[in-house]
Amino acid sequence: MSEKEPAPGALALIEALVNTLDIETGADTLDTADGRAAFGLAEPDVPEARVLREALRTACLAHAGHRPPDRSAAPPLDRLLVGAPLRVTVDAAGVAALRPVAEPAGLTARVAAAIAAAAADGTWARLKACEADDCQWAYYDRSPAGRRRWCSMSVCGARAKMRTYRAKRG
Repeated sequence: MSEKEPAPGALALIEALVNTLDIETGADTLDTADGRAAFGLAEPDVPEARVLREALRTACLAHAGHRPPDRSAAPPLDRLLVGAPLRVTVDAAGVAALRPVAEPAGLTARVAAAIAAAAADGTWARLKACEADDCQWAYYDRSPAGRRRWCSMSVCGARAKMRTYRAKRG
């Protein structure tokens, strides 16, 4: 799990949502009242939020160039976001943005607006998921070349390199 600072701007919402599930331990913070409150979710909203989370994880894995594990239960992200109620707003300075129609905005609309803003400013593709199958933690790739493979070189990267080394020796 990443020791780095969170993703910039609205991508922090997506990073936090993907990271509500610790794949290694199976702990899911959406199972707790505090975990749901962080996203403005009621308990009945959790199954839909989990589907959205896994579709986002799949997109983050794709950003990192990884083939996601078989997640046939997670529909493609575009199908989930198609119904997100957004509108174009223009502020006094003439800056246009997509905003959720309803207030308070639902999680899907907030995620859709975050993706649109990140795509517009070029940061969306830098939100990635760790290559380690037992991790897949979302992280924001701040490396100059944008080619990080693991959330943490000292944990997941070191494990992967040790596995490769052992496989060559033996």
